Amino acid sequence: MGKLLIGTSGYQYKDWEKIYYPEGLKGSEHLGYYSQDFHTVELNFTYYALPNPFMFQHMVKKVGQDFVFSLKAHKTVTHSRDYKPDQMEEYFNSLKPLAQEGLLGCILVQFPWSFKYTEQNRAYLQKIGRLFAGFTPVVEFRNSAWATKETVTLLKEANIAFCNVDEPGLKGLFPPTAINTTSTGYIRFHGRNAANWWNPGQAYRRYDYNYSKQELLEWLPRIKKIAANTEQTFIYFNNHYKAQAVQSAKTLIGLLKEHHIVTSQN
Repeated sequence: MGKLLIGTSGYQYKDWEKIYYPEGLKGSEHLGYYSQDFHTVELNFTYYALPNPFMFQHMVKKVGQDFVFSLKAHKTVTHSRDYKPDQMEEYFNSLKPLAQEGLLGCILVQFPWSFKYTEQNRAYLQKIGRLFAGFTPVVEFRNSAWATKETVTLLKEANIAFCNVDEPGLKGLFPPTAINTTSTGYIRFHGRNAANWWNPGQAYRRYDYNYSKQELLEWLPRIKKIAANTEQTFIYFNNHYKAQAVQSAKTLIGLLKEHHIVTSQN
C-alpha cells in the first residue's frame, strides 16, 4: 500500500487565527506551525498569480524534509485557457526550489463546471499531459459528464493523475469515486454544503462545512483501494472556513490510524 499524505487546501487564512493558530503567532510563522501537524499542503495562490522562486525558497526553510507541497495550476491553464509559453516557463522555473529539495508533489489542474465533455476539451487534456510532462499533473473535474471509462483511458494515456472528490450530491457534480490513473492518487474534500454551493453569496460560504466521523468512514474503503494501487496518495481538505479543514483532516488521520491504514503521520 502506498503512502498517504494528508493536509489542507491552503494554510494561511485570517479566520484560522485564534482558532487554529495561537493568538500572537506571526503570519510568517504559520507554515512552520502547520507543518508540525501535517506533512503536506495544497497551495492555492498559484492559481491567482504566477509565483516567484524566492517565495518558495523561503517556504522550504520553514518545513522539514518530509514535507511535500502540491499547488494549483494558474487560471490561464484551467479557466481562460489562454496561457502563453513564456508564462509557463516562468511558472515552471519558480518551482525549482521545491523540486531541488524533493518537496514538490503534484500540480492540480482544476477545471470549472463549464469545462464539459467535448472533443475539443478531450484534445486539450492531451495537451495538458504534454505541457506538464516531467511533473505530476492531476486533473479535477467538476462536471459529472466526465465520469466515463473513456476519461480514465484518456488520462492514463496522457499520464495525468485523477482527482477524486467529495462534494455535495447535486445533479451535474462529480460523484465520489476510487480512481487512479497513474501511480499517484489524489482526493479533495470540498464539504457537502449543498444549500450554498451554486449561489454562496460570499465564496467562503460554499466551504463552510465540517465532516462527521461517519461521513469520513464512508471514504475508508475508497482510500484503501486507491492507496493499494498507487505509490502515494494526496488527500486535501478544502472546507477551509473557520479552520474546519484542519479539524476534518485530523479526524481522518485518527480514523486511518484506528483502522491500521498507513499515513505519513504514523
